[in-house]
Amino acid sequence: MLTIPSEPATSRDSPATQPWSHDMPHPPRGEPIEILLVEDSPDDADLTVEALREGRVRNRVTVVDDGVEAMAYLRRQGKYRAAPRPDLVLLDLNLPRKDGREVLAEVKQDPDLRRIPVVIMTSSDDEKDVLAAYNLYANCYVTKPVDLDQFLGVVKSIEHFWFSIVKLPAA
Repeated sequence: MLTIPSEPATSRDSPATQPWSHDMPHPPRGEPIEILLVEDSPDDADLTVEALREGRVRNRVTVVDDGVEAMAYLRRQGKYRAAPRPDLVLLDLNLPRKDGREVLAEVKQDPDLRRIPVVIMTSSDDEKDVLAAYNLYANCYVTKPVDLDQFLGVVKSIEHFWFSIVKLPAA
C-alpha cells in the first residue's frame, strides 16, 4: 500500500473500530478528497497519482495493487484498520488474487460500501467487459489511453467530473 498525501494528515486518519457506518458524515469542506486507486501496474499507478497531484482538487491517494488488498482496505481489516473511507475508488479490472469484477461485485453488494463511486479504469475496451461492469453497478467505465498525454488528461477529467461537477451523497 502506498498513500500519497497532498495535504497533512487530519483527524479523519484516527483509528476506527468498526467498518463504515451508514450515518458517517461526509468530510467537511476543505478536507482532502480520499481516493483509493486499485492498480497492479506500477507505471499506471505512478501516472495516475501524478495526474491527480497536478489536479485542482486537494486529494490523498492510497494505492493498493490487488483486489484482496482493496477489499481489506475498504472493510478496514488488518493493517487498514485506521484507513479513511474513500470518496472514490479507481479500479482496474485485471488484478492479481481477486480481479476488479469481483471487487466491484463485493463493493456494490455491501450496504456500507455501495454508495462509494467506483470508476473502472482499465486497458480493456471489450464490450463484454463494459457491459459486465455496468451490470455490476460500476459508476462509469473508462478505457486507459495508450498515449501519455491522453492518459493524464483522462485522469484529470475523472477528478474534475467526480469532485467538481457531481454532487455525491454523504459518505
